[in-house]
Amino acid sequence: MSEDKIPLRKDVPAGDKWDLTVLYENKNEWEADLKRIPFMTENVLACKGHLADGPDKLLEGLMALETVEHVMERVHHYASLMHEADQGDGKAQEMQKRAMMAYTQYVAAISFWDPELLAIPDDKINEWIKAKEFDNYRVYIKKALHIKPYILSEKEEKILALQIESGETASNAFSLLTNVDMEFGTVHADGKDKPLTHSTYSDFMENPDRSVRKEAYGKFYAQFASHANTIAALYAGSVADDIFRSRARGYGSSLEAALYKDKVPVSVYRNLIATVGKNLDTLHKYYSLRKRVLKLDELRHYDVYVPLAPKPEFKTSYEEAVEIVRGAMAPLGTEYTDRLCGGLLGGWCDRYENKGKRSGAFSSGCYDGYPFILLNYKDTSLRDVYTMAHEGGHSMHSWYSVHNNPFMCYEYTIFEAETASTFNEELVFEYLLKNAKDDAMRKYLLSSRAADILATLHRQTMFAEFELACHESVEQEGRPLSTDALRSIYRGLLEKYFGPEMVFEEESDLEGLRIPHFYNAFYVYKYSTGISAALALARRVTEGGAAEREDYFNFLKSGGSRYPIEALRVAGVDMERPEPIQAACDSFKSLVNQLDAIL
Repeated sequence: MSEDKIPLRKDVPAGDKWDLTVLYENKNEWEADLKRIPFMTENVLACKGHLADGPDKLLEGLMALETVEHVMERVHHYASLMHEADQGDGKAQEMQKRAMMAYTQYVAAISFWDPELLAIPDDKINEWIKAKEFDNYRVYIKKALHIKPYILSEKEEKILALQIESGETASNAFSLLTNVDMEFGTVHADGKDKPLTHSTYSDFMENPDRSVRKEAYGKFYAQFASHANTIAALYAGSVADDIFRSRARGYGSSLEAALYKDKVPVSVYRNLIATVGKNLDTLHKYYSLRKRVLKLDELRHYDVYVPLAPKPEFKTSYEEAVEIVRGAMAPLGTEYTDRLCGGLLGGWCDRYENKGKRSGAFSSGCYDGYPFILLNYKDTSLRDVYTMAHEGGHSMHSWYSVHNNPFMCYEYTIFEAETASTFNEELVFEYLLKNAKDDAMRKYLLSSRAADILATLHRQTMFAEFELACHESVEQEGRPLSTDALRSIYRGLLEKYFGPEMVFEEESDLEGLRIPHFYNAFYVYKYSTGISAALALARRVTEGGAAEREDYFNFLKSGGSRYPIEALRVAGVDMERPEPIQAACDSFKSLVNQLDAIL
């Protein structure tokens, strides 16, 4: 694909797209399933008032529920992937909205389910589910009992269900505004005017020409500046929705509401922020080193991503990147590597950028079809090889979960997911470093790895601290989130994390308005805990033997059958303790010290 022209979706070759026909051969099949949902919902409604009549009636209801939710998942998944591939496609937008409408109507219709299920006395339902017939539903029931204290009456649950669709407004509007409506123009680099997009912005920030970085930075944030009040209002609305839902259910805070379902103590979140905060001197040393190596009088915000070591000539095709991933994942065995690389070269992945396609990358699987991967792969970016491995880690986690658990408990949590993905990144780093042909590549790999750990551990913790401050500003201090308030909170964190060497631009704090993950509250901290667990487990697997590898596979196979803290203990790490976070900080410190000596 030419780097100078972003193609339209219709012009992307079929071999570069994911194969959604494993979900539906065509839109007519999708339409047929969408229309089936109300009829299948009636089978669930027929069980209303009878769930407590005995184990047979409860089992009948569970089977009806599983049937409709299985189809609902596939319908929504297909529409979502169609939309993410081209957010400017009106038909795909309509499909996604119709799927969301169907889901909202379904959830409202079965609002009786949780209150009625949880009205069954605990001793009685626990006795019923001992029977073999409940094998596929036992974990689901146990997890339902865990959230029992926060389930409301049928009428109240119906009201909350009806609010789901409108609750997505802020996120959807932000996505359309930033991915479709915003035009960033071009940047003059390498003698050409090149398009500036979410995807190419990261390339420009790595450009060794400081004038290119400055131009890209200014034009990129100029768009956010011109829409700052709108985006601030959208995010404030998203925070208000989080607080509304947490208070409606009776949680002590929106943070508790976000973590409770996964049985993650609030102390895990606060411990992350505290432990990383105690180690910021190393981060400040890194930025001081960066200023010195780049020979700058002032370190600016657009200087923090350019490689500290000269970037070696790097041009790796998509297919070559897959083989790098295959070699890096060798410690996990051929079953793992053959499955992953076969998927990357087959129908799992949507490979390259196109007009209207969602920026960044993700893995998204359901119980049917493939564990799909969206990339915006560029053959000149080494980071995109890491991204391929990262998303491949998610997808293989999904593959093992689906193939080792029943539908009602196959979904693992994001808390666990970020471990599987960053685990793969660490293996890629070790593989590339081991096979580096010269010192120039080794220096570059060390410097880029330090930058990657910083981005995942420190940067995501800073984001997590921002989210917490924003929510607490409203729910504890009663202060509204105006544009100025959001920018002030974020600027304070920029100064705290970057330290005294950084000179910020007037628009630097607008970065806090451009992060899409903020619309999924208290999500980003999982990147930081994930890399902490991943670094420990990668070391454990590569330095261990068959038993350590099997522990890791047992973790991948857990799916939703265990709570995340328990699942990670199976793998060999305890995230309720500060030691994994501190060990990750120590790993970063070691890299910084090596860089200080080498560069």
